[in-house]
Amino acid sequence: MQYRTLGDTGLSVSSLCLGTMMFGSWGNKDHDDSIRTIHHALDAGINFVDTADLYARGEAEEIVGKALAGTRRDSVVLASKFHNPMSDNVNDRGNSRRWIMRAVEGSLKRLGTDHLDLYQVHRPDPATGIEETLGALTDLQRAGKIRYFGTSTFPAHQLVEAQWASDRRGLGRFVTEQPPYSMLARGIEADVLPAAEAYRIGVLTWSPLGGGWLSGTFRKGATGQVSSRTELMPGIFDIDAPRNADKLDAVEALALLAEEAGLSLIHLALGFVLAHRAVTAPIIGPMNIEQLDSQLGAADLVLDPDVLDRIDKIVPPGRNMTAGDAGYFPPALTDASLRRR
Repeated sequence: MQYRTLGDTGLSVSSLCLGTMMFGSWGNKDHDDSIRTIHHALDAGINFVDTADLYARGEAEEIVGKALAGTRRDSVVLASKFHNPMSDNVNDRGNSRRWIMRAVEGSLKRLGTDHLDLYQVHRPDPATGIEETLGALTDLQRAGKIRYFGTSTFPAHQLVEAQWASDRRGLGRFVTEQPPYSMLARGIEADVLPAAEAYRIGVLTWSPLGGGWLSGTFRKGATGQVSSRTELMPGIFDIDAPRNADKLDAVEALALLAEEAGLSLIHLALGFVLAHRAVTAPIIGPMNIEQLDSQLGAADLVLDPDVLDRIDKIVPPGRNMTAGDAGYFPPALTDASLRRR
């Protein structure tokens, strides 16, 4: 396992981060098996674990807490996230000081710890000023409940705005960003990754396997529901949908490239993400030990420049194969009232 410095924090983290979204009711419902998978990752050298209150409405955090009970907690860089609704109460969500102070207590209780190493804003909140959010997170940092804080799926201009706000108000700063990035979703190469590099922000990328598209499951000739996500998000995961035809063609070309390079498609996908100079670690999201083992071998992989050049020809730099790959649609696009007079 290789280790990299997380932004300019001085923290050394494994080149693969263990994501936990698939532990609990959203994926592996067997808590004991999920815990075994987490322990297997730690034994393999992974020291970075990422979760969120949203995942199975707190169940994933509870599983992580059980897995890290005792001495294992001290050896792990533990990250969680807040923002998404946790109840029907209209204020149990968002990026306000009120919710942040409540959300962190819930996460700490479920995780069975007295602090988080990294606390991340899961998505932007247009209703909340960035200084409100930064102020609350800075207070939590000074109180010792969190060590660092970061963002997830923030546009580049908001990353820069937040850095300026921190300087202007003497507040703590976001030290990480967690964007979607894969061979099929390269939009962040145009602005988010350069901005992160300029401000020395550590980058933890989610969905390096394109939500399963780069796992080897989504191939031409596959029939029926090839993924549990197909029914929930057919626009993104239906291989028969015309909007996904180009993506499916790209997957076939990438699979052939992987075979010619003597790699699994999974290793090619993870090696691609690891190769970008701004990326600290991709977040892998296995459901069980078998899936974890299929990804662990990529931790030390270095792709040849020729292979990277061929990937560029299949999916050009800066291109998302489908709109849904962006992971976030700003209100300026989704709210017609912001475009009309």
